[in-house]
Amino acid sequence: MSGDLTRFSINQMTVRQLSLPELAETCGELGVRGVGLWRAPVHAYGVEAAATLMRDAGLRVTTLCRGGFFTAADPRERAAALDDNRRAVEEAATLGTDTLVLVSGGLPPGSKDLRGARERIADALAELGPYAQARGVRLAIEPLHPMYAADRCVVSTLAQALDLAERFPAEQVGVTVDTYHLWWDDRAPEQIARAGATGRLHAFQLADWITPLPEGVLEGRGQLGDGSVDLREWRGYAEAAGYTGPIEVELFNAGLWARDGREVLTETAERFLMYATG
Repeated sequence: MSGDLTRFSINQMTVRQLSLPELAETCGELGVRGVGLWRAPVHAYGVEAAATLMRDAGLRVTTLCRGGFFTAADPRERAAALDDNRRAVEEAATLGTDTLVLVSGGLPPGSKDLRGARERIADALAELGPYAQARGVRLAIEPLHPMYAADRCVVSTLAQALDLAERFPAEQVGVTVDTYHLWWDDRAPEQIARAGATGRLHAFQLADWITPLPEGVLEGRGQLGDGSVDLREWRGYAEAAGYTGPIEVELFNAGLWARDGREVLTETAERFLMYATG
């Protein structure tokens, strides 16, 4: 494929219909050098085996998704979440990525206490940050669109994510910027600059926003160029903030999953060149 894919990374969820060996093979055919992996399919394949596969294919694992879900009020649930996140950190280190993406968690059942939930996130980061740093892994808080605040992530804006991250060293905790979740926020560009200035812009992901939203909003991320987001402008924000790392394309889209995965990966790389470069 002609064009510069040096910084392009395909998030595994975009082509979840491909097995890990198929993903590695197709990346090799297309000249794709980076992949973002998800824990469940990595577990199914085997963490050590996945690390070997990626390494032998010459692929860099750009992120591991996901850790988080820190907001439970029950002490036993909180302890279990911390244990799971320690395992996620260890898996990231084994896979050779320095970035574990965090989806922080929603409100506990019956709760309306956003402030309390966010403070429990901070408590968890205080425990996990040094643990991750000792293993060469950074924790990257991903703010999710406000429609997910109740059940998935009480961190809805980049400002909120940075307010949490800045309580800790940048080598321990930073942020993930995902255009799908943040494109609507007119304060996001200044917050991206803030993240860059403090060394906390740990991951950058692209997806488009399409309307009407499908019934399952989790599967509503649009292929690049199909929606409302000026992707090239957002890449510019990140690069103006000093970001020079990989650019992942992460699409949850039932229509894409129903197609041939190799075709989708090829199309996604082409769309990246068309809409997010130059």
